[in-house]
Amino acid sequence: MSESATRDGLHLASRNRIPDDLQHLLPLTPAVFFILFALADGEKHGYAIMQSVSRISDSQFRMGPGTLYTTIQRLLELDLIKETESAGGQSDHENRRRYYKLTRTGKTILAADISRMESVVRLAHEKKLVPKASE
Repeated sequence: MSESATRDGLHLASRNRIPDDLQHLLPLTPAVFFILFALADGEKHGYAIMQSVSRISDSQFRMGPGTLYTTIQRLLELDLIKETESAGGQSDHENRRRYYKLTRTGKTILAADISRMESVVRLAHEKKLVPKASE
């Protein structure tokens, strides 16, 4: 299947588009996955990332500040996220906050992991390991 191929109407990210030095990150750890996923809809500061992770995981995954900022530092070093300038007109407190957003590589690796998860769920349905939504 080519990189632009689709299956069931969904774009499948190809591992071939992931730089060789980042292949070892797949599958993503929960902390990395949820931080990247939280940033998928735009830039956020650390506390907003923590709140978003709690919300999107339905409070199933909790991340303290130590894990958050250690993981953010690692993602910055891997060029999966980048620090952005805060918007003008903010208070001094908001100006001290560091804001982060996904890089193109970060989006690609997140898409690859989501594609992997879709494949696993599809296989689980085929093996009848997961009840259908209507059941």
